Amino acid sequence: MTLSRDVALTMFVVALVTLIPFAQAQEFSPAPAPANDGATIDQGIAFVLILLALVLTYLIHPMDASASTFF
Repeated sequence: MTLSRDVALTMFVVALVTLIPFAQAQEFSPAPAPANDGATIDQGIAFVLILLALVLTYLIHPMDASASTFF
């Protein structure tokens, strides 16, 4: 029992000795500046809205064409 405890303690010490250098505090570099000024996001929103308008136009147009005798 003493031998297994000694082996376990030795393995624990070796693990600590290996991991302690990685646990030291490191100074991180500052975050990079934003890559865009919001124009890309605005263009993406505009693209989605234009696609939505196009889909709605194609969905509504067949109903509009056949509704000439409806009213």
